[in-house]
Amino acid sequence: MNRTLIAVALGLALNTGANAAPTISLEKIGQHQTGVFAQGAAEIVTYDANTKRVFKVNAQAATVDVLDLSNPASPNKVATIDAAALGGSANSVAVNKGVVAVAIEAVNKQDPGVVAFYDASTLTLLNSVTVGALPDMVTFTPNGRFVLVANEGEPNDDYTVDPEGSVSVIDIRAGVKNATVATADFKAFNGTEAALRAKGVRVFGPGATVAQDLEPEYITVSNDSRYAWVSLQEANAFALIDVKFAKVLEIQPLGFKDHSVAGNELDASDKDGAINIANWPVKGMYMPDTIASYNYRGDTFIVAANEGDSRDYNGFSEEARVKDLTLDPSVFPNAAVLQQDANIGRLKTTLANGDTDGDGDVDEIYSYGARSFSIRNSRGELVFDSGSDIEKITAKLLPSNFNSTHDENGTFDNRSDDKGPEPEGVALGSIRNRVFAFIGLERVGGIMIYDVTDPYNVSYVDYVNNRDFSVSAELPDGSANPAAGDLGPEGLAFIPANQSPNNTPLLVVGNEVSGTTTVYQINVNNKK
Repeated sequence: MNRTLIAVALGLALNTGANAAPTISLEKIGQHQTGVFAQGAAEIVTYDANTKRVFKVNAQAATVDVLDLSNPASPNKVATIDAAALGGSANSVAVNKGVVAVAIEAVNKQDPGVVAFYDASTLTLLNSVTVGALPDMVTFTPNGRFVLVANEGEPNDDYTVDPEGSVSVIDIRAGVKNATVATADFKAFNGTEAALRAKGVRVFGPGATVAQDLEPEYITVSNDSRYAWVSLQEANAFALIDVKFAKVLEIQPLGFKDHSVAGNELDASDKDGAINIANWPVKGMYMPDTIASYNYRGDTFIVAANEGDSRDYNGFSEEARVKDLTLDPSVFPNAAVLQQDANIGRLKTTLANGDTDGDGDVDEIYSYGARSFSIRNSRGELVFDSGSDIEKITAKLLPSNFNSTHDENGTFDNRSDDKGPEPEGVALGSIRNRVFAFIGLERVGGIMIYDVTDPYNVSYVDYVNNRDFSVSAELPDGSANPAAGDLGPEGLAFIPANQSPNNTPLLVVGNEVSGTTTVYQINVNNKK
């Protein structure tokens, strides 16, 4: 299939009510191209309604690029913010009431970073404040009084320097020029490693305290701005934070997904030459990247893209393939069959979990991510998971390009041994009293759409992929091939109709591999 917008309401009997008629559809109406291939030239995106501008992180140029979206069919770059002037490069950007916040890592990523504030119109630097190491995500609270920053605190490649992860809470109630910073850290949990592990929290870095080991990835804030949930991706957990007091209240383990259960199938091999979405004796570690939240009947519900991530450094790596493990023969009497490449032998797993009885062999096999998106309540309890739907849907619609990777075409089944389609980005949008989740698939590409209005009754709506698998992803000169479309969706931003430049809801997507920023118009259809 050449580059067309795949927009099909499947008739599959999936566990999310796939037979329901779609209520919305995406129509690509505009795109900004950088021509930069696989260097992160379009990552996180955010929108300012007052100036009708999109601010997007351009990691390749160490800038935040400013796109004029007054005509959404023709977004064009009008300015840049030079993040390198204050540190290494920008990692995240957010905007609220004419103020742009940019999270900037230090030149040495293990050193403290900064958050810089700019005027959205003039791009004048208003102030900058010091935050923790590797500020990876920044967001305003809904009431605009605080800015929260997830300081990932990753170790260096030798794993000899491991800064503490934390969340900086920037108080801007007196204005950004008078901003003050408080730190929600994890020091109070130091010494509780065994108890956390017993609950399912992965604390495993060599010689690390809890505060060093936890790496905040993404933040979402409750509608009333009182509480924040932070994804601790490698730890497979959330942190619950009291915003006003900048305090971590609890660490919420996310549990594991049983891929041996019907509805939780996965394709685990890149060497079988086929689509084989099946049950296996594997537990998936949810490990969400992007999270977003909304209110339903008085509770906050967190929508999570269960991407998965491992620690793989020169100084320490947890990665292994199932075929390289010593499996407990009493648990896995068919170990020799399972460890064949065509079964789960190629599946990437971890050495940090699995030996439950301490006898040196592996009793449980874990895989990275859950190849799904989930919804959890404010206590971190799972209320919905999309199961195997994403792989089933992409297999149905893209049978020749199933589980392809994002920087090369002709890669059928390439990612099945790893994290499959790799759900990474999430944006929520409210349209005509319905709440929709837009989930970006980092590897095969495209956007999944679900109606999540009722978190206990979720329905699949649509899948859109603006990618042409029939052409080369990269041109001979090393630039991105514009004919290939969008590769590697990273950041998504929903624009409601009352803030949209064309009075129609929009979805803006930054694609890190193709370097494109794509504007979709969200067309509302009547239910049948």
